[in-house]
Amino acid sequence: MRILANESANFLGKTITVEGWVNSRRDHGGLIFIDLRDHTGILQLVVTPETVDSFKLAETIRDEFVLKATGKLREREPDLINPNITTGKIELVVDELILLNKSEPLPVNTHDDGEKSSEEMRLKYRYLDLRRPSMQKILKRRSEYYRFIREFMYNHDFTEITTPILANSSPEGARDFLVPSRLHPGKFYALPQAPQQFKQLLMVGGVNKYFQIAPCFRDEDPRADRLYGDFYQLDMEMAFVDSGETVREAIEPLFLSLATDFGQKKLVLNSEPAKKYLVDNSPVPRLPFDFAMDTYGVDKPDLRYGMELIDLTEIFKDTDFKVFKAPCVKALCVKGGAKLTRRKIDEFTEKAKKEGAGGLAYILYTEEGAKSPILKFMTESEISSVQKLTGAKTGDAVFFGADERARVNKVLGQLRIAFADHMGLKNPEEVAYCWVVDFPFYEWDEKNHKLDFGHNPFSMPKGGLKALEEVCAKRSETMSRTADFLSIKADQYDMVMNGYEVCSGAVRNYNPEIMYKVFNILGYNNEYVEARFGGMLSAFKFGAPPHAGCAPGLDRIFMVLENTDNIRDIVAFPKNGSGVDLMMNSPSEVDQVQLDESHLAIIPEED
Repeated sequence: MRILANESANFLGKTITVEGWVNSRRDHGGLIFIDLRDHTGILQLVVTPETVDSFKLAETIRDEFVLKATGKLREREPDLINPNITTGKIELVVDELILLNKSEPLPVNTHDDGEKSSEEMRLKYRYLDLRRPSMQKILKRRSEYYRFIREFMYNHDFTEITTPILANSSPEGARDFLVPSRLHPGKFYALPQAPQQFKQLLMVGGVNKYFQIAPCFRDEDPRADRLYGDFYQLDMEMAFVDSGETVREAIEPLFLSLATDFGQKKLVLNSEPAKKYLVDNSPVPRLPFDFAMDTYGVDKPDLRYGMELIDLTEIFKDTDFKVFKAPCVKALCVKGGAKLTRRKIDEFTEKAKKEGAGGLAYILYTEEGAKSPILKFMTESEISSVQKLTGAKTGDAVFFGADERARVNKVLGQLRIAFADHMGLKNPEEVAYCWVVDFPFYEWDEKNHKLDFGHNPFSMPKGGLKALEEVCAKRSETMSRTADFLSIKADQYDMVMNGYEVCSGAVRNYNPEIMYKVFNILGYNNEYVEARFGGMLSAFKFGAPPHAGCAPGLDRIFMVLENTDNIRDIVAFPKNGSGVDLMMNSPSEVDQVQLDESHLAIIPEED
């Protein structure tokens, strides 16, 4: 049997056999104590000199040796009880000790106490790092998490269907991982960035409600909240749905239950402006994209705290202060911010500059009154209006942004997050959800100086074909054609959880005529669309139903529920921050034979 830490007391007085790793060994001369560990916990073994062979073996063992022990379970003496472990009142008196395997000295710590090994070493020896009780707990919790999700989907009449891994390249917004075809020289499969096309084809195929826990593959740069290469999402789709709200109502109870029932978190909504976007029978607001950007500076706002962006443009429209002679002036009121040191303010200033600001103007409201290098450039009316509009009180600080509106929103949006981190406003025991809706269908690509899709062409533009044709026919004297197209909204929606985007979805573009049109606007002809999406277009010509869906990112949600900000902490075998698997040494070179079979050649980089 295993240790079964939570049930061992049931075997008192009985002879049992346990197996596990040596957590620690203590030699007290006449007795040797061994803490034996498995995934259920720790049990103390007592080895006496009377068991000659076992005692002799016990003298030689070291940490992480693998043992099998048979003996009688008994209660510990009252003064020897260990209250720190579940088996602290019992111990196993060993009759027979067997060495199953030895262990070399460990390169990483397999305990949660003591000094934590570096992440690089933990990833290189991940199979050892997984022995830590906290990692064992994560693995078990993740299994329960998947079961919790599957039960919800089954209980709501979704059918689980797997889709291909070897697929075709698709425009999901990231680079594909390409797989060369041995049987078809010069052609490639692509690992799916998402099962997008397949799940839409399932709707055409008559499936009513589909889901799968799907592996997705994207060649994106890694970061703390995004794994490199592969990740998992709850992929779902519903037929005969032409409104994003239908999908939101269907999946929202799962999000709420994950936070409260599975995660034991408290649901909050601590930003007053967001509350006006609540709908009946839901604690989750539906924030328009433009509102989110203008109020929080990001399209994934953390609503566990307020600190909204306050628009001060009107009070500075006639100002003589050169810095505030800008198209947009906004401010953040940081409660308790007057205590910030000069050094800390300089750090926030540098962050603002990295986001594109020229500097960071501020006012500190101290017991002695308002203090700031900029006060001498402002009128009494302006100073008074700033305090009134921001609600600043003694002990607070107000930080300003002045520039084009988009840049001001970006700079202050990132500062809002940084201030919240510094001021301890992000309570890990709270979850604040919001839906962000009405995303722009098109966006301006600054790098390539052209119009492009805001998300992907599979989303339905709000208003359908009629909305597209009206914009194409429009000849506005006040807006450029590009601005006209940027005004088109997509029936697309994201779920945001504590400042992380954890789900994206949309009503799908299932009409071939609309599919052609959205590409035509970007300058692509019908032949291009047919070449890239021929399978989809062909299917849509045979009576495709309206359909919609979404795809919650399971790794990121679980990261939030487990109170960590590093997504690699909640995955069994992650790659490092450079996308390298240190344990398996991948990516790696391959044999020339494999290259030849795949009809590939390596072109050396030029010096």
